[in-house]
Amino acid sequence: MTAPKRTPLFDEHLAAGAKMVDFAGWEMPIHYGSQLKEHEQVRSDAGMFDVSHMTVIDITGADAKAWLQKLIANDVAKLGFEGKALYSGMLNADGGVVDDLIVYLTSYGYRMVVNAGTTDKDLAWMEQQKAGFDVTLKVRRDLAMLAVQGPNAIAKVCSVKPTLADAIKSLKIFQGLPAGDWFFARTGYTGEDGLEIMVPATEAPAFFRELLAAGVAPIGLGARDTLRLEAGMNLYGHDMDETVSPLAAGMGWTIAWEPAERDFIGRQALEAQKAAGVAMKQVGLVLEGRGVLREGQKVVVEGAGEGVITSGTFSPTLKHSIAIARVPAATGETAQVDLRGTLTEVRVVKMPFVRNGKKVFN
Repeated sequence: MTAPKRTPLFDEHLAAGAKMVDFAGWEMPIHYGSQLKEHEQVRSDAGMFDVSHMTVIDITGADAKAWLQKLIANDVAKLGFEGKALYSGMLNADGGVVDDLIVYLTSYGYRMVVNAGTTDKDLAWMEQQKAGFDVTLKVRRDLAMLAVQGPNAIAKVCSVKPTLADAIKSLKIFQGLPAGDWFFARTGYTGEDGLEIMVPATEAPAFFRELLAAGVAPIGLGARDTLRLEAGMNLYGHDMDETVSPLAAGMGWTIAWEPAERDFIGRQALEAQKAAGVAMKQVGLVLEGRGVLREGQKVVVEGAGEGVITSGTFSPTLKHSIAIARVPAATGETAQVDLRGTLTEVRVVKMPFVRNGKKVFN
């Protein structure tokens, strides 16, 4: 057993009263006392998450653009200005999802952020696809990353970084901005407005303490999961993986089919799936009665077949259970979930469940 890795903010978490757990080989905070309070803090004010376990990769070289156009299903040609961000799947030849990621256009090339648990696999895959391309990958382990999310997140970051306030406020959604060695991006994983901030590892603890003093509460992995689920956002290894097509995982919108001559990895497999008719689709499920929807529970759709819950929880905002599920394509407005041997009626809805603290489905 290798010892779990620690982020540059490990001591800050302990000082803030965190309960630490193993997450993808990292010692990370699950909560700082109350997961429910942390969830509500992000929906109503501002909270911060240590996401330094995620991996930042800088991509340079004459062929960086062409290589990325082959590597990922979305098209980096859409990045029309410096700092613009793009969400995409990185697929295998069968059209399964190797990872989901964000890539930014930068002055020197591109910056990519990939998941913690998939980092080694991702880097090996990317190295393998580099043959014949003039591309250099630089893993930025010298950077930490903090996500500050919630309706007051941007205002509170500006109060801590007053000299950068105008620049931060000018950011469009899904845009990043360098400030020396720092990088501020208006992105997130909660369904709230906010920032994901890359910062030199040595400067991260002081920044964490400044945010704490400005009233930004630290938030653990527990609330991060309930927030992203309410926002209808996929979690790699749960809602999709190498065996699941983006077409069956609610990621069809991240595939750039045009131009038709761009031959990204997995394209032929996806085209064949489309031509044959995709058998499964991703939906939201709502259980307004008693019981909790959980990952792995069977979904039964009369006349259409069976599916499975890929993420499920009790929603703190809605006060009932919600889930993301992969179900037969013919599924309509209702389904049944096997709750401990009892088939229980659920509603099928279009996600997200919550945006900016408010219920959004009908």
